[in-house]
Amino acid sequence: MDTDLLLIMGIIVTILAVPSVISAFSESRPPRAATVLFLIGGLLIVLALTQGTTRYTVNDIPEAFSRVVARYLN
Repeated sequence: MDTDLLLIMGIIVTILAVPSVISAFSESRPPRAATVLFLIGGLLIVLALTQGTTRYTVNDIPEAFSRVVARYLN
């Protein structure tokens, strides 16, 4: 699997965990779903960073996102 895709999927899954954490804490229940999402997202990000031949920086993330979107739209 492409490391750009792994990185973008990991970032999106991790961002989707934030509303789940907020919802769980506001309703005084354990954030089980958020924990699973954070673990999956973190694993995808770590895989992208360790499997790739190039190192990602914060400035490379928008470029990686546009490459992934362009690849699947064309």
